[in-house]
Amino acid sequence: MNGVLNETTNKIHKHEHGRSDFQTTCGATAHVAHEDLRLIPVEQADDANRCGRCFEDGGGY
Repeated sequence: MNGVLNETTNKIHKHEHGRSDFQTTCGATAHVAHEDLRLIPVEQADDANRCGRCFEDGGGY
């Protein structure tokens, strides 16, 4: 599964399937500059915090 990593906050969000760019399930990255976001597999974001809206085991958004 792909995720959108906000490199400023070090938080990973679920990428919204079927959407281009960096759209997330929770919408928290809608106003973040694209240069601060990176699309990566969630499994590779071991050191990132998980978004609580996107992941059951996450905290905050």
